[in-house]
Amino acid sequence: MLTLPNMLTLSRIFAIPLLAWFLWWPGWETGFLLAFGLYCLMGITDYFDGYLARTSGTVSKLGIFLDPIADKIMVAAVILVLAAQGVLRGPYVGDMHVVAGLIILMREIAVSGLREFLGPLQVSVPVSRLAKWKTTFQMVALGALILGQGLPQWTMMIGAVEANIPHTVGLATLWAAAVLTLITGWDYLRVGLKHMD
Repeated sequence: MLTLPNMLTLSRIFAIPLLAWFLWWPGWETGFLLAFGLYCLMGITDYFDGYLARTSGTVSKLGIFLDPIADKIMVAAVILVLAAQGVLRGPYVGDMHVVAGLIILMREIAVSGLREFLGPLQVSVPVSRLAKWKTTFQMVALGALILGQGLPQWTMMIGAVEANIPHTVGLATLWAAAVLTLITGWDYLRVGLKHMD
């Protein structure tokens, strides 16, 4: 159980409350920068726990179980705290950016339920290439949104609108992730529907 890959996965789970705490204080730029550093470190451990497990032949059932849970908890925690602090806000549409976060959260819950349903039927739902792009956009989006709060001086005028560059990139990639979330979620649901008759 206590292999290095599993310990890296567990470290991500135990770091989530600290990440949420750094994000909890609006206007605390240092806290958001610390959160960004921790978020990047968690992303690096996410890559290396899987890589080390495969290359060292220590892939375990515990690791297979914990790794996606760690990812989903981290994403959900960041989206919820950013929404609560009003970070998912932008020009023209205001708080409507929260909808992109909700789409991502609902898809994660639905796909987890679908995998649980299909498990006893011995039906696997492989991760598609599009789903990997969704994850990439999602991780970039959340990191950029965190960084934007830590670097408020990275602001410029875009037309008549004053926009923080990382924050704007974060909102754009969050919507890209939400669109890919809908597409990949529908793909997974079609696989599941074939086994629900």
